[in-house]
Amino acid sequence: MKKITLLLLITVLCAVALTACGSKKENTVHSIDDLKGKKIGVQIGTTGDTLAGDIENAVVEKYNKYADAVQALKQGKIDAVIVDSDTANVFVNKNKDVTLLSEGFADEEYAIAMHLDNQDLQMEINGALAELKSDGTLKKIKDFYDGDKSEDSDMKPYTKNENADRSKGTLVMATNSEFPPYEYVEGGKIVGFDVDMMNAVCDKLGYELKIEDMQFDSIIAAIQSGKADVGVAGMSVTADRERNVRFSDSYTVTHLVVMVRK
Repeated sequence: MKKITLLLLITVLCAVALTACGSKKENTVHSIDDLKGKKIGVQIGTTGDTLAGDIENAVVEKYNKYADAVQALKQGKIDAVIVDSDTANVFVNKNKDVTLLSEGFADEEYAIAMHLDNQDLQMEINGALAELKSDGTLKKIKDFYDGDKSEDSDMKPYTKNENADRSKGTLVMATNSEFPPYEYVEGGKIVGFDVDMMNAVCDKLGYELKIEDMQFDSIIAAIQSGKADVGVAGMSVTADRERNVRFSDSYTVTHLVVMVRK
């Protein structure tokens, strides 16, 4: 009798839990046009944040981290997430209950931000980026983060040159470590495509790289105040941002996509 009572109790508790949590909310976004009037998750201060505000009757839910937006999507609190394609693929690979629309949302070019008055640094960085593109280093870095990163893979992350000249001092890079594969935390360190790219730039130019982690929407203010020399965080060039910071040449081209529940 006790076993039957316990079984019934467990069954009731499970039913209550399912009722409280609600059944899985069906996906209603099957195209870009379906975003009209929907709840859309974005990371605060990103291009997706700006563009989502232009969607007819959409409610834009802003998050400090894309991981929080993805969780809200899975829970049915929002209908979609607008996110960079590389970052989206990281989350899709880890969460089998989300997927991407086949339609692209918008194209973006990422660049390095710096103070409006710092034309000299802009010229230095553009020269380094040109060399890294020409000698294939930038492509190797991108290929590593796009490809197989298992221990037995031939692809390896960029290795900082410990013998490089550092006579120009420290270059402070403001970033947001919630944007894999561009910057994320692994083994207690901030790593990613942008980190490797900036280490390669500093190896070329004679700087020691120092990374300051902060909220994405604080990066431009950190540059303007002098707290950081550059902002590198998958930051796209927009007219609004160009009024506040100076940008390097583009170092990669990517796409905004729409993530939905399966």
